[in-house]
Amino acid sequence: MRRPRFFTAQTLLAGRRIELEKEPSRHIAKARRLRAGDALCVFDGKGREALARVVDIAGDTVAVHIHSVASVSRESPLAITLAIALSRGERMDTIVQKASELGVCRIQPLISERTVLRLDSARLARKREHWQKIAISACEQCGRNQIPRIDAAAPLAEVLHSARSSTALRLVLHPSPARSALPPRCADLWLLIGPEGGFSDSEIGAALEAGFRHHTLGPRVLRTETAPLAAIAIAQARWGDL
Repeated sequence: MRRPRFFTAQTLLAGRRIELEKEPSRHIAKARRLRAGDALCVFDGKGREALARVVDIAGDTVAVHIHSVASVSRESPLAITLAIALSRGERMDTIVQKASELGVCRIQPLISERTVLRLDSARLARKREHWQKIAISACEQCGRNQIPRIDAAAPLAEVLHSARSSTALRLVLHPSPARSALPPRCADLWLLIGPEGGFSDSEIGAALEAGFRHHTLGPRVLRTETAPLAAIAIAQARWGDL
């Protein structure tokens, strides 16, 4: 039976007893209903995981004893940065969760001309924290030991400026007949995806000037929450580990 996995920001050392943070402790005690003596796995989000055992549960505080620690990588050889426009409702939650499971290493939320979701800086900061927690939960489930980075939401122009200096293969997804020839090998990839209404012509032009190439996922127009997941899966199958 697969051991349940939980994230901790603490240093993992064999023989050490640690008290887990509030969220994993609550999940262990209330949702999973583990008991003293039960085995589990904890990971630090930086590539290390440990076999551990629950030694004490006191309310919402769970203490574990670490038995062994190992550096275990389940990361793809393809480093994917997903730059995607903010979308309404739970779409971004779904995108962050599934992109994390599929191996994306960085997610850059962006604001474009047609972005419908408009939030002030305080609410955007809370959203970023929320999405980071979703990424952590996805890694707990899928076995990743490195957590994708969720960047602060930024205007498209800033994102394009930062991408100019990248040596990565840069693709902007756009429902047009244009489809760039793709290289046989790729280790670093940027995927740029617009909002529900798509990027404007001027934004597409700016992306091309920043070194992005047109690419399409076929004759059908995919929703903003479908396009990134399809693109990531295709990229991982072509250059990664799927």
